[in-house]
Amino acid sequence: MAIMAMFSLTPMPAFAAAKVVAAAPIVVQSGMTKLLKGVFCAGAAAVFTVTFIHPIDVVKTRMQIAPKGKGSLGEVISDAMKDEGAGAFYKGIGPAWLREASYTSLRLGLYEPVKALVGANAPGAGFLRKFIAGALAGAIGSCAGNPFDVLKTKMMANKDSNDGLSATASKIMELEGLAGFYKGFNTNVIRAMVLNATKMACYDTIKGMLVRALALEGLLLQFCAAFAAGFFLTCTVSPFDKCRTLLMNQDPNDIKFNSLPGALVYIVKNEGFGGLYKGFIPIWSRFAPTTCLQLITFEQLKRLPFIALA
Repeated sequence: MAIMAMFSLTPMPAFAAAKVVAAAPIVVQSGMTKLLKGVFCAGAAAVFTVTFIHPIDVVKTRMQIAPKGKGSLGEVISDAMKDEGAGAFYKGIGPAWLREASYTSLRLGLYEPVKALVGANAPGAGFLRKFIAGALAGAIGSCAGNPFDVLKTKMMANKDSNDGLSATASKIMELEGLAGFYKGFNTNVIRAMVLNATKMACYDTIKGMLVRALALEGLLLQFCAAFAAGFFLTCTVSPFDKCRTLLMNQDPNDIKFNSLPGALVYIVKNEGFGGLYKGFIPIWSRFAPTTCLQLITFEQLKRLPFIALA
């Protein structure tokens, strides 16, 4: 937070905002440069964030795959510490970094360009257009990040070995081929669309409401909007997150379902409706700080002089 506060105090030179457009090629170059800077800042913010949030993701994943009646928050943490040690909470960190560098860099970095594309920046544009922009950006990012999602899920869920990234990838390739890296693809895309749409649309909308109602600004405004958005996206994403985890972690020799509807039916049949929200607290505990750190870091990185002037 101290670093972020320093970022917020760094003044942006006045000429950074001035764009002299001499010809059409310069406009195109400027637009591409802005896009690449957005993607870079989003990826850097996401990799920074996941380094601190990953242990919560491990706990959330293990709660989701636990049998009915087992896998409480306390059980998962104590079992991991007893059987695997503290290193258990950083299983899968390698593919997690790669996932954020691909998936999150695109879903956050492309949000502003897609907003312009769908007219969400127009005066009077409502929540729905922002929601659509977030969904489209999330879908694009998910296509790039799915293989790393599969690797991350497999490694986080594996309590019996310490296989690294290359060993896990080799096993998937040997048992399932290239298709194994795209298990749960449809569900993952839907999850990403719902997550990014809720996250970005709520963040944008809540920021506007806080500015109008309370005249908030700076880091406090960003934090409040991001924290609130984290709660709403937990409510909308939890069922899709649970289905995605089960689909990606299935034993290839014991396939119980192959699609989102199949996963939903299986969960409700075996665990009841509440099974769709199993692990809600750790999911929120992951999403709330992730949303805050990602979006605040993203906005502060964009304000750094060497990026703003690039």
